Formats: sequence, C-alpha cells, structure tokens
Amino acid sequence: MADLFDVRKKFLENPYTIKNVRQDFSAWHQGRPHFALWAIDVDFPAVRQQVQAANQHLAGLLLDGYCRQPHITLGISGFLSDQPQCTDNYSASDLQADISALASACIRPFEIEIGSLASFSSAPFFHIHDSGNSLHALHQILHSISDGERAQYVPHVTVGLYSDTWGTEMIDRRLNAFPQGSVTSCLISRISLMCYHAPEIGGSLLTIADYDLQHGVLQWRQPLLAMPDSFQATLMRDI
Repeated sequence: MADLFDVRKKFLENPYTIKNVRQDFSAWHQGRPHFALWAIDVDFPAVRQQVQAANQHLAGLLLDGYCRQPHITLGISGFLSDQPQCTDNYSASDLQADISALASACIRPFEIEIGSLASFSSAPFFHIHDSGNSLHALHQILHSISDGERAQYVPHVTVGLYSDTWGTEMIDRRLNAFPQGSVTSCLISRISLMCYHAPEIGGSLLTIADYDLQHGVLQWRQPLLAMPDSFQATLMRDI
C-alpha cells in the first residue's frame, strides 16, 4: 500500500507531467460508446468543496471541461457489451461474477478519510486513508482489465487532468502550498457500477447500479440507457 511519501517520490521521478488532450480516442473505443467501472460515489458537499478548492488552487494548470463527479475508482471493468468479442468488453456474465465475488467476500460498510492533496503524472488528487484496507480488498475483486505489470493501487479522488507538460517540481510546490483543512471522514455503505461516454475525456459518470455492502444486494438505478437491450434483459433475469 502506497503512502504519501511513496506517491510524492514517484511523481517527482519524472521531470514533467503528462499532457491530456481532447480527442475522440477512436482507436481505443472502436465505436463502443460506454465504458464501465466500479467506483464509490463520494459526491458529498464536504468532498465537493475540497475538490473545487483544489481546482481553483491549480487554476491554469488543468484541462478545461473536466466534470466527473468526485469518486473513488475501485476497478476498471470494460466496454458494456452483450456480445463480448474483445478482452476489454464487460458482459452480463462478468457482472454476475463480480456480484458473486462481492457476496463471498462479505465486505461490510467501512470508514475512509479523504486527506492531503497529491499528484500522479497525469492528474492531481486527494489521497484516501483506509485503515481497514477495504478499498484494496474491493480492488482485488473488481479490477478485471489486465494492464500488464499492474501498477500499485492508490485510492484517490481525482481533482482534474493536467493540460500541459508542467514541471513536476513546480507542481509539487503548488500542492504543498494548498491549505490543508480538516480530514473529511466518510462512511461507505455502497459501491456503484458506473459508466462514462468513451469518446469524451473527463465526462460525467452515470450510475447503473449500487451494491449494498450491508445487505449484499444489487439495486438498479434508472435510467439504464447505457446498456444494450439484451444485456439489460439478461441481468434483470439472472441477477
């Protein structure tokens, strides 16, 4: 588990940040419209205020138009598909497997703390402290996309995306100058299957369903417009 010292050290290993750009990403999505992930919705007033304050503090350094609500990614699932033909597709059977694994793990509601402002090469974020390691346990269950030699999982709430190749030492000084307020504690009682419009960078997240950690049940959210018709039918019948 990476602490803030490790995160800062890794960030400063590269002299510049990664520039994010607006484009269609057609080579990646290949016409598939919706990409799914498991995440925790932390779009609470206190967290939203922290993210907005950090965004203002880093004004001029971030890509315009980032509108993704505060969340903690648990696992990358894939492109929603009822006829999966690629390894990065996510089907009804994949969701069924995730639900079964969650039920077997019996992870109950837990508390997290949203703390200091830090950064990856591509994005600034708020670091998450999880004393019971529940986030890491959920990540092990739900991260289904193979990414080669998997990077160490760092739970976080993204603030935005860097708009250019800024010097990391300059960014580090800016982060250290951010006024650190009181730690925000959150009780996590549900996790969510979400998706976003694949051709759009930093677009909002749509919640498809919530998994209640206390009762171990999946609760559907409306609308389900992001899923193919046969995908929906299979899920509603079998889960």
